[in-house]
Amino acid sequence: MEANNQITPLGGNEAMQNALMAQASEILDTLLDFKAMMLAYSAAIRQLRTKLEILNTEFQVKYQRNPISSIQSRLKSQVSIMEKLNRKGLAVTQENIEQNIHDIAGVRVICCYVDDIYRIADALVGQNDIELVEKKDYIAHPKTSGYRSLHLIVRLPVYFTESVQVVTAEIQIRTIAMDFWASLEHQIRYKKKITDPEAIAGKLRQCADIISYTDLMMQNIRREMDNEHTDDTDLADEIYQKLKRFDVTLDQ
Repeated sequence: MEANNQITPLGGNEAMQNALMAQASEILDTLLDFKAMMLAYSAAIRQLRTKLEILNTEFQVKYQRNPISSIQSRLKSQVSIMEKLNRKGLAVTQENIEQNIHDIAGVRVICCYVDDIYRIADALVGQNDIELVEKKDYIAHPKTSGYRSLHLIVRLPVYFTESVQVVTAEIQIRTIAMDFWASLEHQIRYKKKITDPEAIAGKLRQCADIISYTDLMMQNIRREMDNEHTDDTDLADEIYQKLKRFDVTLDQ
């Protein structure tokens, strides 16, 4: 018989492939965990938007006026999350993300009047499933730049088929005028070349003060009109106002 000179492979290539497959599986598990985490934040945004829309409709039914002009929302991008962790000197882990970044889920509420801001905030955090973590009132205490807004950090439960996750979210509530100022200030601040930044900053603060004064004036005018309307209401007008409340669309 002829000797079998064929060499049996030692399995080096197979071992390398198995190691690579195990590494790929671990990476996919991490990505899927991140996807599930972001799903919870996205769901929290939907819940907050629904809560705010309900409050707005309730206000329309009761008082024939919508306190909320618009609702905006955004989910923080992966790049922004990594950059924020890097600025804090933290490793990119799910635990660090959940414990140290509170604005992954962000909702911005634009109100018509200053008093509407506090009314909406109180109504929202007064709900049983909303926990207020932190409140920063930049309306009562504006930033040195002139920025004004009410910031709330809240926690709320998100219900899935097999679990309940408590998620942190940030809510910014401001008037139309405050939002207008903040949007333009953001654009100006990121201009690369500003000849005299101190002069620009001073003008921006001046504009912020003017806008704040205008907000308060408009609120006072609305209150005067509300009081005048209440004093002069006759029975026919009262019936008409009730019919208007009845006619509010609920299936929005």
